[in-house]
Amino acid sequence: MQLFSFYNVENLFLPDPKPVHPTDPTASGLRNWDERKYKNKLFRIAHVFQMMQENYGELPFIAALSEVSGRKVLEDLVALQPFDNRYGIVHYNSKDERKVDVAMLYNKLKVEVIDSEAITFFFEIKNKNTENYDTTRDVLYCKVKYEDELINVFIVHLPSQREKDINKPKRNIILNEVCNRISGRINEGEKVILCGDFNENPDDENLVKVLNDNSGKEMLINPFQELFYKRNYSTFHYKSGLLFDQIILSKAFFDEQGLSFQGAEVFRPEKISSRDKRFQGRPFRTYAGTRYLGGYSDHFPVFVTFK
Repeated sequence: MQLFSFYNVENLFLPDPKPVHPTDPTASGLRNWDERKYKNKLFRIAHVFQMMQENYGELPFIAALSEVSGRKVLEDLVALQPFDNRYGIVHYNSKDERKVDVAMLYNKLKVEVIDSEAITFFFEIKNKNTENYDTTRDVLYCKVKYEDELINVFIVHLPSQREKDINKPKRNIILNEVCNRISGRINEGEKVILCGDFNENPDDENLVKVLNDNSGKEMLINPFQELFYKRNYSTFHYKSGLLFDQIILSKAFFDEQGLSFQGAEVFRPEKISSRDKRFQGRPFRTYAGTRYLGGYSDHFPVFVTFK
């Protein structure tokens, strides 16, 4: 069995330097984000993967991440147990205004990275000679080789649903471009994994449309649809349970040749769940607004298993 995971780790930033003035803005945007809290955060995230290993006997051969700020935080993470520097990193700095990116960790003994690319999107360019544009987090594309198979991995963290979902057109544009690229890879006979924080549930129109190519032919299967219908949620907004974190697979993973789909899961052991009885069953997050809780993340990780 092999695991492939995705985890929105909630604002993994380096510690903020001490401000010169008390009212100076911080690089992280977090309140009192210091070395102690940073190290606790790293330990928490590494502990999640250690629990995966204890429960399933394997670490993910590929772990996709979102809300990481810069390569250094990833280097600090993979230096810890259970990674022990056996994992490589694929990361590009995006032009996201909050300076959070997506990234990929991979077991260097199992996976070879053939190619990678940051797919950048610009919106509302008013003057191409200035930096007066709107942008968002890059989509990370990696072509990897696992044993004799080529796998194309697309990792997204799509714009949020804030302000009456002002960002929906941006999500549409990004997903259309990603789908066109996926269609080309599938037509070449290669396997594809599309994963990330989509800021939409599996039954939303965008994520239903993404399963078919331009001719209407099915090209992807989303095993997280069934989990959503069974009320397995990865994050919450007020009283609403959400399954924004998903891993979507090309049909070739279901034909029993090479790596083949076995199951999908939201990983939510009690240890990474809220200590507050009012929020039982929800993720134990690092911050609630400006209040430091010391938890793991405001999302549960998700994964698929292959045989």
